[in-house]
Amino acid sequence: MDIYFYNTLTKQKELFKPIEGNTVRLYSCGPTVYKDATIGNMKSFIFMDTLRRLLKYNGYNLKHAMNITDVGHLVSDGDEGEDKMVKAAKEEKKTPLEIAAYYTEKFLMDFDRLNIDRPEIICKATEHIEDMQKFVEKLLENGYAYETSTAIYFDVSKLDKYGLLSGIDLRNQKAGARVEIDEEKRNPYDFALWIKAPKEHIMKWESPWGLCYPGWHIECSTMSNKYLGEEFDIHTGGVDLIPTHHENEIAQSKGCTGKIPARFWMHCEFLLIDGGKMSKSLGNAYLVEDIINKGYEPLAYKILCFSSHYRNKLNFTWDALSSSQKTLEKLREGYSKHNEGNETVSEEIINEYRSKFIAALNDDLNMPIAMSVVWEVVKNPIKSKELANLLLEFDKVLAINIDKPVENTEIELPEEIKNLIEQRKTARENKDWALSDKIRDELKEKGYIVKDTKNGMEIERV
Repeated sequence: MDIYFYNTLTKQKELFKPIEGNTVRLYSCGPTVYKDATIGNMKSFIFMDTLRRLLKYNGYNLKHAMNITDVGHLVSDGDEGEDKMVKAAKEEKKTPLEIAAYYTEKFLMDFDRLNIDRPEIICKATEHIEDMQKFVEKLLENGYAYETSTAIYFDVSKLDKYGLLSGIDLRNQKAGARVEIDEEKRNPYDFALWIKAPKEHIMKWESPWGLCYPGWHIECSTMSNKYLGEEFDIHTGGVDLIPTHHENEIAQSKGCTGKIPARFWMHCEFLLIDGGKMSKSLGNAYLVEDIINKGYEPLAYKILCFSSHYRNKLNFTWDALSSSQKTLEKLREGYSKHNEGNETVSEEIINEYRSKFIAALNDDLNMPIAMSVVWEVVKNPIKSKELANLLLEFDKVLAINIDKPVENTEIELPEEIKNLIEQRKTARENKDWALSDKIRDELKEKGYIVKDTKNGMEIERV
């Protein structure tokens, strides 16, 4: 069955075919390992994983590389400020490599918690310094780069067009609109490939231009070229990477090889929190660990992600996650009932479900539609092991452990909470709504949410 993906490069859905044979070569922008990855970051990696699984489900082999940025990512897109790794090292009083090792381990632990497959190649920037240096030398040799007193810069004016992904037109941009003005730059949008390190800088390497460290963008161009070749099939990342990082990757690769590195560029939209932005200052930069500490499974978050298309913003609330946890449990209950059944379903019905599931996946990863097919199978009144096996097959893509035994999720309540719930029941029976609301608020302060349903009160931990 044909696969269609939306290509950010062409701004349209296109038929996907690998460049060579049956192997898909794929590159994904990985984390900058200076702090914990948030659930917003993980939305992009859940998308990446589902894409991997879709391709394998369609019978393709994968050669997938993902970088770990442990040097070169400055706090500003305008080549200004400290390296994020150096800044974190100073704050935590550790070496940059200790910081990188710690947060890389935590990041990969979250992969395991979310059943995210690890790419075949995981490559660290600090292990490819010599490769990056050679890439910069090639850009200088080709006339796409120049040296100043502070850095080696890429000259965007040498390109036939800059802004292929974002559509930015440099002719209409004012100096300093996105980047700080450096008097030594030939053009305001020129970006640093290689940065000359100040004496106090703690991450630096010998190079033809003195002690230096790499810019952020050069690592991905270098490592994708090294492991996947000058031209590969798919490049993934979050939408935040489009206007700067991915534009600069394309610029560097065109300057070095004359080619746009990836045929398809696929981007995952932002996660919203309670309808707004996620930020540390707002206290809502939630982690997978926060989901676990609230008593939910990390895979419930994956279910929540499947409720929206990857190219749409997704709104995270704790109520939505609670609903997703219940959805996960109902899916597992549905699998269990089919697995215990002894009725028979025709192969024709199985193939119809399978075709609908694949069609949804192959239409630019339309997970909401794919999940509706899963529900059709779960709700089929005929309880059959054939349907259970089909759900297991679908779980090769979903990776939600649909065959996990359903556990008793009833909350063990302290006596104090039980007493408050009884008092609230009495208040509601007496139609004392003011007291009922007061007790509800008191319960919330103590960490329990009360929901009034047609079946009575439901209690959840906050």
